[in-house]
Amino acid sequence: MRDKVVIIGGGVTGLAAAGFLAETHDCVLLEREAEVGGYCRTFYQDGFTWDYSGHFFHFRNKWVADYVHERLDVENLLSVKKISRIFFRGRYVDFPFQHNIHQLPIDDFLRCLSEMYEAQADKSDKKYSSFKEMLYGRYGKSLSDLFLIPYNEKLYAIDADELDADAMGRFFPHVEFGELLQSLARNAGYQSYNDEFAYHRRGAQAYVEALASYVPDGVIRTETPCERIDLERQVVHAGGQEFPYDHLIATSPLPRTLRMAGLEDEAKVFSANKVLVFNLGFDKPSTRPEHWTYYPEQDWVFFRLGRYDNIFGEKRMSLYVEIGLPADAPVDSEAYLKRTLEDLHRAGVVDDHQLISHVSVVLDPAYVHISGAANEAAEKMFKHLAGHGVHPLGRYGQWVYCSIEDNILQAHELAKSWGGAENIKAG
Repeated sequence: MRDKVVIIGGGVTGLAAAGFLAETHDCVLLEREAEVGGYCRTFYQDGFTWDYSGHFFHFRNKWVADYVHERLDVENLLSVKKISRIFFRGRYVDFPFQHNIHQLPIDDFLRCLSEMYEAQADKSDKKYSSFKEMLYGRYGKSLSDLFLIPYNEKLYAIDADELDADAMGRFFPHVEFGELLQSLARNAGYQSYNDEFAYHRRGAQAYVEALASYVPDGVIRTETPCERIDLERQVVHAGGQEFPYDHLIATSPLPRTLRMAGLEDEAKVFSANKVLVFNLGFDKPSTRPEHWTYYPEQDWVFFRLGRYDNIFGEKRMSLYVEIGLPADAPVDSEAYLKRTLEDLHRAGVVDDHQLISHVSVVLDPAYVHISGAANEAAEKMFKHLAGHGVHPLGRYGQWVYCSIEDNILQAHELAKSWGGAENIKAG
């Protein structure tokens, strides 16, 4: 008899896991919504294509790219060389800020450069207790206070002192003082992991459909919300039914998984912000070339906006605008839309453009708060859950900061460890 695998959640991670395991295991995927995709779903409205939020695909691993693209109509796949900037004190500075401080006024540049040199002159192996302490310790006060701290506090909707020093892992674009000087001397721009990104003309939904196409019929059950996990009996209660399992893959947010498993107290240590996303369509094209722009200052209600029209080459401005909020903050969408449109006009993004279509969505949770206490609790909980056949997986399942590509690779590694993915070889 084949092992029974239950997968909670039909986002990218759950779909990838189902595709890797369904041929070798008795698999069922439970999704509470009417359609799969999680946060990678797409709106099609009034001729505009908008994702729930900006999901652009940066594949570093050729095997993952080939695996996904195998099921895409590649003639509609775009490869885009990224343009990203920061709107700071009424001017545009190339992203990332710490690599481009030479674009600041000379006084700010010299102060940032001097303090960064002093901060990094101490070559001892420092241990930082928080994200804020790490920023001051590596980059000095001026650079940190100008952008690194205000932007990240606006993004996470939390004090940077409450985040782990390595909260963003490999996604934080660190720079050493010597490297920065060499880059300036050579007039060489910063090369990031996502200088080029892929995007489909049908949005993120096309990637979801590609992953779902690997899953055999009958495996995915939509509109089947999970209510409870009986750890002792190894049974999931969902949609009025019982689903016994040998292995349970939980891609649901870790605190939700813990609560479903009756571990209420253990769930309390994990926190995250939520993000209100406005997708906005206007009657005229963008006046700027960026694909996305960062807004660190409190003058602006949003922390980032992206321009779909600059990706698609369209003649009507199509934006996603993101507002970071504490998890318990009330969301008055009409009030936030009014403030967003006012700020877009003040920032020069909107001139005499007319808003002709819009839709909003709240991502909750959005950016997880990675802290020392959360890391310690997560490690303890993973061991406890594994003893009952439960394996949290993915960005929210494991409460980490990672990419879509990482999620697919995690699912593949787990499937291989169970004897799945036999005909799917990763390069």
